Amino acid sequence: MTQAIDAAETTAAAPRAGRSLWADARRRLVRDKAAVTCFVIICIYVLIAVISPIALADWKDSYNYDNINASPSWRHLLGTDEFGRSVLQKTLLGASTSMTVGFFANIIAVPLGMALGAIAGYYGRRVDELIVWLYTTMASVPGFVLLLALKFAFMGKTAFTGTRLQLDLDGTPGIIIALAVMSWIGTCRLVRAETMKLKELDYVVAARATGRGNLAILFRHIVPNVLHIGIINFSLGFVGAISAEVFLSFLNLGPPDAPSWGKMINAAKMDLVVGRWWEITAAAVAMFIIVLAWNIFGDRLRDALDPKLRNV
Repeated sequence: MTQAIDAAETTAAAPRAGRSLWADARRRLVRDKAAVTCFVIICIYVLIAVISPIALADWKDSYNYDNINASPSWRHLLGTDEFGRSVLQKTLLGASTSMTVGFFANIIAVPLGMALGAIAGYYGRRVDELIVWLYTTMASVPGFVLLLALKFAFMGKTAFTGTRLQLDLDGTPGIIIALAVMSWIGTCRLVRAETMKLKELDYVVAARATGRGNLAILFRHIVPNVLHIGIINFSLGFVGAISAEVFLSFLNLGPPDAPSWGKMINAAKMDLVVGRWWEITAAAVAMFIIVLAWNIFGDRLRDALDPKLRNV
């Protein structure tokens, strides 16, 4: 009997098997109903962004002047616009524009910020001073002012002229580049600070003592341990990119040929006076849902990937 009690106490006192940061984060997210719900909503928007440009390729030519500004009905669930085109289809295509801008802007900005932050934090000295001066100078300019300046700089221009690859910088590529140029600063700051702490830890010092090169240490020991910062900033950066794209489109500085929630709000801003609420409501609600979902999911992801909360 005594031996059984001792064995039970030993088992109870035994430490729980360790989990990696990623396994623990996945467990936390799966158990969080709000995070799962928001992730499902984000996946639905991603599917809409991928499918709608293909399924609704002829939307621009779907004029119906006999059905202009029609109120919602079974035929047109969200009514029609001033050209008789379906507002529902317009909203779905606007989701494609916003999600495309958000994805590609962050896929450029986050790796750029992580690379510059890791280099600045690891090498220090002149390299660090140069990179800190660069992002400090850019951060001193208000975000929207810098975004507008970059967008105006790209207006009417085409990159890689004379080659097979030509980018219309006056359209979606210009917005993506402008957002990427101004969005890497926050990631760079966080990664730089974390790298300065990591490079003094024992395993990095040991790797340096064994003769491992600086690039090998960066890619093998530093970058994997700051990767969670990039993932968190990627998710949170979506909100800023979507909001910026809507803002630019509202000012008629967005993609000229692509439907956008900002254009919808701008075109329908006076419709409320005469009782036509469906277009501006569709754009506002669609934007509200995805921004709220990204905000909640980004917060939950940040909590799940915080090493300080792993044992909670």
